[in-house]
Amino acid sequence: MKKIVSLLMLIVLFASCNEYQKALKKDDVAVKFEMGTKLYDAGKYTKAIRLFEQIAPAYRGKPQAEKLFYMFAQSYYKTNQFYLAGYQFESFVSGYPKSEKVQEAAYLGAKSYSKLSPTYSLDQTDTNKAIDKLQDFIDSYPNSEYVADANQTLKTLSEKIEKKVYENAKGYNTISDYKSAIVALDNFVADYPGTKYKEDALFYKLDSAYQLGINSIDSKMEERLNVAKTAYTNLIRFKADTQYKDKANEMLARIEKDLQKFTK
Repeated sequence: MKKIVSLLMLIVLFASCNEYQKALKKDDVAVKFEMGTKLYDAGKYTKAIRLFEQIAPAYRGKPQAEKLFYMFAQSYYKTNQFYLAGYQFESFVSGYPKSEKVQEAAYLGAKSYSKLSPTYSLDQTDTNKAIDKLQDFIDSYPNSEYVADANQTLKTLSEKIEKKVYENAKGYNTISDYKSAIVALDNFVADYPGTKYKEDALFYKLDSAYQLGINSIDSKMEERLNVAKTAYTNLIRFKADTQYKDKANEMLARIEKDLQKFTK
């Protein structure tokens, strides 16, 4: 009995594959549309895409086009082809603004771009594009059922950009470019006042100002040491029990010692 069932399944599979191959070779777009829909409903998106690609130009402006282009975009999305999915969903929204699927398409179009966002250490062009697309969606459909998820994705992407900016600013300290580090860390704190990296940023500004001060020529040392002393104050004012307190206190002791020669 098991052998008979297996044989029947093979026959059905072969017939299905054969039917698909015939549809690919036919010139009849209606046959391709029917087979593409059947494959889409069965979750065979890669095969469906091949058929949709063949018939898409012929169906523009026809009654079945809305369904076709929705399935086309979804097939790209479900096969992780997010550049193509984003483009197709945007085209769908533009072409069918009154469709009942328009909000979903607009959301998935924006979501497609978020899927292209790389790790924070890499170029964030796609992340910024995704942020813009998601914000456009939220502004256009504030009451959509997808807004909560869109806001969460937007938050995740924004935090990635924030981390990128922080790491870039901190990087100047790492390579001992202390002047640039002070400016970059100041800008970071100003641009992201509620950042979770604020304590770290304030410490690395202190460290940068300290290193710049103690290694300066006499004519610039006093001014730079006072900048470092202010940086210490800002760190302790922000968090009195900072994890960097021991290091910060050591720096302050050296700063005050070196400043003494300018008070004589």
